[in-house]
Amino acid sequence: MTARAQGWARRLTDTPPWWQDLADHLATHRNPMYAGDVIARTARLLHHTPAPTPAALLTLAHDHDPQLTRALTDFLTTHGHLPPIPETDTEDLRAAARRQHRINATPAPLRPAAQAFADHLLSQRAHAIKHGLRPKQLRTAEVRLTTVRDIALHLHGQGTTTWASVSTHDVEAFLARNPARRAAHLAGLRQFFAHAHRTGTVLHDPTAPLDAPQHRGFRGPTLTLDQQRALYRRWTDNPDTHPHEALIGLAALLHAATTTELRHLTDDAVDTGRRALHFPGRPALTPLDTATWQALQRCLDHRARTGSANPHLLTTRLTATTRVPVGTAHIRDSLTPVGLLPRVLRSTRLLTLAAQLDIELLTAALGMSYSGVTPYLNPTHPPHGL
Repeated sequence: MTARAQGWARRLTDTPPWWQDLADHLATHRNPMYAGDVIARTARLLHHTPAPTPAALLTLAHDHDPQLTRALTDFLTTHGHLPPIPETDTEDLRAAARRQHRINATPAPLRPAAQAFADHLLSQRAHAIKHGLRPKQLRTAEVRLTTVRDIALHLHGQGTTTWASVSTHDVEAFLARNPARRAAHLAGLRQFFAHAHRTGTVLHDPTAPLDAPQHRGFRGPTLTLDQQRALYRRWTDNPDTHPHEALIGLAALLHAATTTELRHLTDDAVDTGRRALHFPGRPALTPLDTATWQALQRCLDHRARTGSANPHLLTTRLTATTRVPVGTAHIRDSLTPVGLLPRVLRSTRLLTLAAQLDIELLTAALGMSYSGVTPYLNPTHPPHGL
């Protein structure tokens, strides 16, 4: 890594004073192949814009190479070249980069409407936040823009260059490509064409005559009682199980924790006196059973051994030197040894709670909406309570 960094330094007309620090940081905290790629791409940015300030370099990366943003942000904030960036700002920057990637992938003739739709989604979210309503997640905007990008690519491949010429037959042909996703795709397209109709981009809504009949009850995979008990024994009796796997598994299986809630757990969420945890987004503390509390303590001990100052309960080698939460992939990969996704554990618990509790009590306890809980009241398969 040092040799590669020095090689690039010789090619630069004005090597920044922190260049070697960047190489050392990447060598310590990143995979060698990834680190070498970051060095090369950062050098190319510096080659075209000599001697930018750290803030200007970050802006340059955001505009021309968004995938560099996270690595450069971690380095520049950790080494004091930039003040710490609030976690919410970091998440917003990444979400903005993902949205822009989808918009840029939309064929040029159809791209302006996609950009206007993205702006509309963000405006709706800002309005909801301003008035204390429940805002749509940033992920929802990404899903909607993915659908718009995909149909735009499909239409452009058929020779369509304007949204105004899109017919119901065109939309139906796109939906027929993936029948399993028909309902989700149609929901996104209805929202897009409704906005396009209001703004005059199209004269009629081609999705109006279409429908997507679907069973409103929950149909996803769940675990049997024996499977739940086997997992519980693994996460409570096996000292070789990684602390993250145990906490993630027990929190999802017993307390219906989401991936987002687990990622954003910090020291402030732990109430030692009450042996409870405040999951982000939930209106009240969640009392923990003995097994989950012990798994939580193991995670705290694990983090302490790494010497990390990151306030999040779950940290990795990449996040140990920062203050950002782990990625969604870490939550998923932590359960790889048992071959399950976190949502399967959560869904299993939600089915049991929906069968045992009043819907108002359930939504109040978990901070969910009625629409989010309703499918679990009418499942295709009966729940298996633990």
